Amino acid sequence: MSKRFDRREFLTQSVAAGTAAWTLGRAQRAAARSPSDKLNLAIVGAGGRGASNWQAVQSENIVALCDVDTKSAAAAFERFPQAARYADFRKLFDAEKSLDGVVISTPDHVHALVAAMALDRGLHVYCEKPLTHTVHEARYLQQKAAAAKVSTQMGNQGHGMSGARQSVEILRSGVLGDVTEVHSWTDRPIWPQGIARPAESQPVPAHLNWDLWLGPAPARPYHECYAPFRWRGWWDFGTGALGDMACHVFDMAYWALDLELPTTVEAESSPVNDETAPSWSVIRYQFPARGPAPPVRFTWYDGKRKPPVELAPGVASLADNGTLIIGSLGTMLVVDPYGVEVKLLPEDRFQGYQPPAPTLPRTEEHHLEWLMACKGGPPTQSHFGYSGRLTEAMLLGNVALRLGRGIEYDAGAGKVKDCPEADRLLRAEYRVGYSLA
Repeated sequence: MSKRFDRREFLTQSVAAGTAAWTLGRAQRAAARSPSDKLNLAIVGAGGRGASNWQAVQSENIVALCDVDTKSAAAAFERFPQAARYADFRKLFDAEKSLDGVVISTPDHVHALVAAMALDRGLHVYCEKPLTHTVHEARYLQQKAAAAKVSTQMGNQGHGMSGARQSVEILRSGVLGDVTEVHSWTDRPIWPQGIARPAESQPVPAHLNWDLWLGPAPARPYHECYAPFRWRGWWDFGTGALGDMACHVFDMAYWALDLELPTTVEAESSPVNDETAPSWSVIRYQFPARGPAPPVRFTWYDGKRKPPVELAPGVASLADNGTLIIGSLGTMLVVDPYGVEVKLLPEDRFQGYQPPAPTLPRTEEHHLEWLMACKGGPPTQSHFGYSGRLTEAMLLGNVALRLGRGIEYDAGAGKVKDCPEADRLLRAEYRVGYSLA
């Protein structure tokens, strides 16, 4: 079986009453809202990836734009001239009282702080992947979103695609038998990693508020090696190739197999330093059994590393991004980073195979799924309850990388066993003026 699916689909998180009266009122208004009614949205991070996100939600009322870089955000300012403009998200939330929701597209190190502030105000939240910068932040947002009872969605857009959901249904049908092994890989990073901090500084561009760009991160001089895009490889701001792509490539198998949190994580890589992620890594997660389903060994590869092609019977070479899911009855090869193009191997064994009837809802588009949920529609699929857990599991790989040793994880406590030095890698210390609370 080999088939490609291009459409996206729909699922959304339900809107219910919050504990505070004003949150209750917001949820009741959402439940009564017609799908044609427009939401009042703020865009935090309006340039870069934010441009794709605001284009996807521009059917609503964009009432506020926030970006620390006026050059990057210029297209958004031109498209929404009526929207209030901010450089500091904290001032935006203090000033804007009519908001229904916020779309977050900042660098990773700011995600959780903006999302937490929005949730505190009873707002619906769409946040780019990875959901958070640290394991602690992922756990924190899961709890806060559950208490706020609003609609949330992480921006791993493949999760909403029809083909990805059919892939989940195929895998859950048992066609592969007992799945015990998964391999996911990416060609990232496509930015510098494995490098040291530059010795020199550079003048801050006039269009950039560097202090606000740093936000909660420790202060350092400006250099073009950080912004606007190459921040992904720097530990203070990004989460490396793993954080950039695992929320896409990792996602379908993680979802279909109902994985929770790993018990152990081991990592090997090119040299690791305290400034940037390595130029390549291989990370091995051990996930426990789920009821009758056996434990799963999940291996991640980046920096153009890949699993042995022999694990894919009859396949001559592996694509730049993909996943192999290995079961007792066969193998699924995902040859697309979003999980929407699959082959069942060996192909002769699955000749004439017909996918099962749909069990997951379908939607047109990932952002639309969130918008409809904000208006009282069905719940989202990549809500913070799911995407927070996925992010937590994924980011434990970076903890093992930076420690340079395998770890055992106590999922209940959210701590690495017998390793107090891991605590500094599970959470961040924020600069004065920034906090999750």
